[in-house]
Parts: sequence; C-alpha cells; structure tokens
Amino acid sequence: MKIAVVGVGYVGLVAAGCLADGGNHVICVDNNKKKIENLRKGIIPIYEPGLTEIVQRNEKAGRLVFTTDLKKGVDNSLVIILGVGTPSAPDGSADISAILEVSEKIAEYMREYRVLVTKSTVPVGTHKIVSDLIASKTQVPFDYVSNPEFLKEGSAVDDFLKPDRVIIGTTQPAAMELMKQLYAPFMRKSSRILFMDPASAEMTKYAANTMLATRISFMNELSALCERCGADIEQVRAGVGSDSRIGSAFLFAGVGYGGSCFPKDVRALIDMGRQMGVPMRIPQAVQEANYAQHERFADKVTAYYEKLDGPVKLGVWGLAFKARTDDVRESPAIYCIRKFLEKGFVIAAYDPEAAAAGREHLGGCIQTADNAYEALEGADGLVIFTDWQEFRAPDFDQIVKRLKRPVLFDGRNLYSPSYVKQQGLEYYSIGR
Repeated sequence: MKIAVVGVGYVGLVAAGCLADGGNHVICVDNNKKKIENLRKGIIPIYEPGLTEIVQRNEKAGRLVFTTDLKKGVDNSLVIILGVGTPSAPDGSADISAILEVSEKIAEYMREYRVLVTKSTVPVGTHKIVSDLIASKTQVPFDYVSNPEFLKEGSAVDDFLKPDRVIIGTTQPAAMELMKQLYAPFMRKSSRILFMDPASAEMTKYAANTMLATRISFMNELSALCERCGADIEQVRAGVGSDSRIGSAFLFAGVGYGGSCFPKDVRALIDMGRQMGVPMRIPQAVQEANYAQHERFADKVTAYYEKLDGPVKLGVWGLAFKARTDDVRESPAIYCIRKFLEKGFVIAAYDPEAAAAGREHLGGCIQTADNAYEALEGADGLVIFTDWQEFRAPDFDQIVKRLKRPVLFDGRNLYSPSYVKQQGLEYYSIGR
C-alpha cells in the first residue's frame, strides 16, 4: 500500500518505520528541513529501542522516503496519516492548529480519493471539524478515520508491531476495509481491531490515558498515607494487584507521571469537560495529586539538608520521565531538580540517553556525568528519578565510596530498605 505520514515526530516516525517494515511504501513528510536531512543520513531524532534499525533498513530498501514536499506525499499515497503535534494550549486544551493547517493543504492538493487517518491525539469532535474543513476546500471524495496511537515510550516499536488493540473510528465501509488491509500484517495471530464511530475513538484515547494516570496518582497518594501509618506501599501494591479485577499494571508508587501523553491528555480531558459543562472531577484530582507527589518528594529531599552548613551537592540518576527513552517532557526529575536549584543546590546528573535533553531543559544549570558513579563524586547524597535497568543492581560499595554523605533518596523504590541500610547508606524511598 502507498502511504504518506505527515509529521515525523515520535508517533509518525514509529508508525512510518513499522508500516514500511510490513512491505508498504511510505513517504514521510515534515516541514523541518534539518530533521529530514538528518533522517536521509540515517540520523534518528529520538531514542527508541529498535527504531534506528527499522528506519535505516527500510530507507535502504527504498520503502521509506523522507521529504518536506507535502504535495508529493498526497499525490503518491492512498492513505495519508497525520502524526503532527497537538500540544497543550495555555488553558489546557489541545492545540489542533497544526492538524487544521495540514488538512487544509491536503485538501488543496487532492486530485482523487484519499483516506485521511489521524493518529495524533485530538479532542472529541475533531473528526467533524477536519471533515468539514476538507469538504469546504475540495469536491474530491475522501474518507476520514480516527486511529489513535497507544504507543508506550521505550517499547513503541513492539507496541506497533504487536498491538493489544487497534482502534479505528469510521462508519465508512470503504475506509474500514482499507484499514483492515493496512493492519493485517500485525494481526496474524488474531484480529484485535475495534471499529467504532470517530467520536468514540477520539474519546477512547483520552479515557485510556487518564485511567492509567488515575491508577498511578492513586498509588502515589496512598504511598503518603502508608508512610504516616507505617505501612509498606510495595506490600500493599502486591496485595491490590493480585486481585484479578484490578491487576498489577501501573500500580507502582513513585515521584509521579510525566512525558508527552499523560499530563497533556489529562489536561485536555479536563478542558473538554469544562467546555461541555460536565466537570471532570476525577481527572482534576489526578492532575493535582500528580503535582503534589512531585512536591512531596522534592520537599523530602530539601528538608533533609535544611540544617547542613555550606552548599549542597546532589548526585542524580535519571532525567528522562521513564526508562528506555530520552524524553524529558514534564519529567518529575526536571520538576524536582528545578526546586533543588532554587535552594542553591549543585546538581551532577547521569542519564544514559537523556543527559543532553535534560541539561537543555534546565538551561545548562546542571553538570552531567559520563557514567553513574562519576555523578556521585563528592556529593551529599544520591537521588534516583528514573528506573533504568543499570540502576537496579548498582555497586553499593562504589556509591558509598564516591558520596561525601552516604544518603540515598529512591524515587522509584528500586531497592530493599533493609539491604541498602546494610550497605552503609541512609535510605529514603516512597511509601515505606
């Protein structure tokens, strides 16, 4: 099948690479000339396991082409996938201006039937806005499909190739059949395609992400109560997660959620409720609880050093909002480090993939190390924000040796409290 993917960011590039790997011919379109030039050279703008190999392999095979020419994509593709950004506006709503701008240009370039597929996360009702816009610009027939993505950063390639489900929002038989063909290579074991109307598809994306964010925030609030009551949130998690009605996913207490999806989608759902006169009280509480967890952890760290004379230096492990990605957008680490910097702390951080992005987000106000132990040299404590695999079984002798003050603040509950204390470290975790 001939496909154009417009917007070669996180969602668009993963989709393009995986679709090309299935034998399709994919034209990737982006208005960022530097990004396109780098992609033609095999330089991938994001870190995502497996993505570099899949993009380079299919570009070499001629199934993946990169261009800034949108008309070329429209002229040579039956299916046009939109993966452009929909960031939060100042009021919390999703900004769909890029979707509208691209859709209008597509309408101008269309000369025959096309299927427009939106993978970007967009507010409920966008399908009608975009369809009406295109219909007002051209008489050429088209179909619109809402096809929200459910890719987890750090496992996005696997999620696309082996999806739990694929949501297709359309009521048009021709578009349904085309989308079946598009996803057939990824449905060999069983069909996991769910067809529904476009509005329901749009709502499903927000509902899913907000439900997951709710589970995280609930456990984080519970962790604060556990600390006061003398309970252990890890034991509570095991007990709660063993209930088949609940399950164990997204029940880990920590410093709060971050990234490009959960914060933005929770805000957008709250805003949609406000516009429709239906208050989203639970999402509002989820959002407040998440920021409160950031603050709670930052306060735990800064309070420890209040009576310490002289400047405080902290070693930090992890800047990305989660492991296996270089994404620091709305990362709890960035939020808390800003609080540390306000207190005058000196920060030396290590992250295997997100060091440069973290330093940039923090205005160059932190030092970054080439390895985990270098970041601890002469520090008054270690703070862990990200659960990278290499942090899970560290050399505690090295940690104690490098630190000036043997204190560890674990924002991911990676270790057994009793074991860490046996290694000679003062240990503070979440909800234990």
